[in-house]
Amino acid sequence: MDTKIDILLGMQWGDEGKGKVVDVLTPKYDVVARFQGGPNAGHSLEFNGKRHVLHIIPSGIFHESKTNIIGNGVVIDPVIFEEEIHDLEKLGLTPEKNLFISRRAHLILPTHKLLDAAYEAHKGKSKIGSTLKGIGPTYTDKTARTGLRICDIETLDFIDSFNAKIEEHKIILDSYNYDYQETLKSMVDSWLKSLNTLKKFRFIDAEYEIAEYLKRGKYVLAEGAQGTLLDLEFGAYPFVTSSNTIAAGAFSGLGLATRLTGRVYGIVKAYCTRVGSGPFPTELFDDMGEYLRKVGNEFGATTGRPRRCGWLDLVALKYAVMINGVTDIALTKADVLSDIQELKVCTNYKVNGILTDRIPADNNAKIEPVYTTLKGWKENISKCKTYEELPQTFKDYIKFIEDETKAQVSIISVGPDRDATIFRNDK
Repeated sequence: MDTKIDILLGMQWGDEGKGKVVDVLTPKYDVVARFQGGPNAGHSLEFNGKRHVLHIIPSGIFHESKTNIIGNGVVIDPVIFEEEIHDLEKLGLTPEKNLFISRRAHLILPTHKLLDAAYEAHKGKSKIGSTLKGIGPTYTDKTARTGLRICDIETLDFIDSFNAKIEEHKIILDSYNYDYQETLKSMVDSWLKSLNTLKKFRFIDAEYEIAEYLKRGKYVLAEGAQGTLLDLEFGAYPFVTSSNTIAAGAFSGLGLATRLTGRVYGIVKAYCTRVGSGPFPTELFDDMGEYLRKVGNEFGATTGRPRRCGWLDLVALKYAVMINGVTDIALTKADVLSDIQELKVCTNYKVNGILTDRIPADNNAKIEPVYTTLKGWKENISKCKTYEELPQTFKDYIKFIEDETKAQVSIISVGPDRDATIFRNDK
């Protein structure tokens, strides 16, 4: 019988700490496969006193005995990919040995980045807050069935197809009166040069390969990017990303049968953050918001932008648990909440004045959070190694989350390092 595939994904607006949790869980798996997003993701990991940030490459790459796969649902910028590979090589790693790329993954072209910037500039005050990495335009071409994929690199007429696509994009850029003349040539030259690094890696039919791994009883972890509340379908549209960030995206992003679902790990920050525009009901504009930003080092791993900070939103979290079928919650950055006397948790909304426990589809609805206040903890939990060592008020915080979501908090991160992790009731 085939092994089940486990899925790990973000439950909020991204930046929940997925990279660290994947890194910590990787020893339990044979394969880590990234299933959507692109270099708009920033998965941070810390070990041996050093912080590492990945954008395209799966977070299991630091375990050289484990296979890492970039799935078909991911969009790849060869220039950023090359930068990541060079960073890994500086650490003494040889990623060509354990990193493979789906032939069906789409390519981010230089003009996709320019289009991203042109679209955002055109929106003015209505801009989404794009990372400007070319993600949206690449997925647009994918949906329009005009994109270029990894498998196209292997064809004889690839350069002709590439040049034709660049010319097509230039027509759109001209219609937006976007000035690209000074930058495009150098961008194209760098992009084409970076293909040499990309070509060093084995391109695979990932759907077949993963199916074979599962048939052979191997354990596979599907790694998501961004977060549930940024999902193209179920986030606060249009302030969302361009891919399906929810558990269902793992099946289309890797070519898997839904019957193979195993555990679903939902990564949850002990408070909430968001980068970019869009609704954020529990956002704090006071000293507490600034405190969370400073103590939590809440600045985007991809853009460096300061993150918007707020209290934990259980209305949104219960929604994320429901649509992802979460079996296990990994609670991260709880150490940031130490030394706060009282913690607020949003348990309901007032939407246009009406009390509800549901997220409205209309992102223009007026949402007022309804809070429950819980006792905080003074203790520094970053040194705790077991659940029993944690202060009772923190355990009460965990229990409150479990009672509300009906999902177990089975992993607790009490610091950025991979060793600052507590496994609870591990199966």
